[in-house]
Amino acid sequence: MTMQSVETSTGGGEIRAYLKAHMRDYGLLLALIAIMVFFQLVTGGTLMRPVNITNLFLQNSYIIIMALGMLIVIVSGNIDLSVGSVMGFVGAFAAVMIVELHMPVSLTIAASLLMGAAIGAAQGYWIAYWKIPSFIVTLAGMLVFRGASLWLLDGQSVGPFPPSFQLMSTGFIPDIVPDTLSQPLAAIFGLVKINVLCMGFGIAASVALVWMGLRARAREAAYGIVGEPVNFFWLRTLVVIGAILFLCFKLATFRGLPNVFISMGLLTVLYAFVTQNTTIGRRIYALGGNEKAAKLSGIKTERLTFLAFVNMGVLAAFAGLIFAARLNTATPKGGYGLELDVIAAVFIGGASASGGTGKVIGAVVGAFIMGVMNNGMSIMGIGIDYQQMIKGLVLLSAVIFDVYNKRKQA
Repeated sequence: MTMQSVETSTGGGEIRAYLKAHMRDYGLLLALIAIMVFFQLVTGGTLMRPVNITNLFLQNSYIIIMALGMLIVIVSGNIDLSVGSVMGFVGAFAAVMIVELHMPVSLTIAASLLMGAAIGAAQGYWIAYWKIPSFIVTLAGMLVFRGASLWLLDGQSVGPFPPSFQLMSTGFIPDIVPDTLSQPLAAIFGLVKINVLCMGFGIAASVALVWMGLRARAREAAYGIVGEPVNFFWLRTLVVIGAILFLCFKLATFRGLPNVFISMGLLTVLYAFVTQNTTIGRRIYALGGNEKAAKLSGIKTERLTFLAFVNMGVLAAFAGLIFAARLNTATPKGGYGLELDVIAAVFIGGASASGGTGKVIGAVVGAFIMGVMNNGMSIMGIGIDYQQMIKGLVLLSAVIFDVYNKRKQA
């Protein structure tokens, strides 16, 4: 056997070993790609049309935002069943303030976020300091705030909202490039117009991705940590860059970057950084992994649990504002059942029900899997009854796959 064949064999084995060790992460991405390809084919190309991709982001933004908070809660070893009801209640609260009391939009947004924090603090207090199971406390919260929404709206839908409030969900960032520059670029692709700002965002995000990846590899090499194989690193990076540029191109040919896309993206980056690169992030994982050991090591577990629920309340309130702005009205049944989609997204994304395991990117990918399935099945005309059964089976399959991998590695 030649030296070259030995190196090739060794490299291939190294990649296979790495993939086997990270099957959960990359299997999730492959599942998302497979689902998108499937629905793209069966819907006759409708799924990947620019207007539908934009709708995917608009329809799933509040699910993704709440999934970020739910990930923190689940990683800490708890669960929150009240997020859908809290979201609907905050939307109703905002509607009453703006439509009926004629309060300014900025004041309403601030008050709504404070309301979400207060709700999270009220639930987190009983869970963290009185040790009442989070399932019971948040189940009670779900019923309380579902009834509170009915009471606050008096059983009626309240709306519409002013345009300044609707911009939270339905607004787009205007292109700062004049038509004299954007039209020649659009002509290259055979288009009437293209949003240059959106394409520039995609290029900047791609460059940042490569820079952060190389920086992380250099840091790992400095500490002698064996990371992913270099060939696999570049292959993965190129695939992600291709996906970013493709999505940005599709958005650029419609109306550009939605406001909620920027909000969702910034929150995702922030929570990924906090969970992976900060002390409080490591403490949350330690709390979920073994609460007694975390407490003995000096971590203030009660305060950390309390803050996890405060954070969840704020994100549920923010999602409620976006949801109400998208509907342009607040309804007594707003947010009904959405807590199940949020929890399913986090579990599909790889979080463990026992706590201590889960990633932000996994939760976001899980939310997109749920969103693409909802969108694709709706385009196909599949009834809501079958949609619920299919989503339930997908969730069960994801959990079974996770348990299988853990037993195999044990």
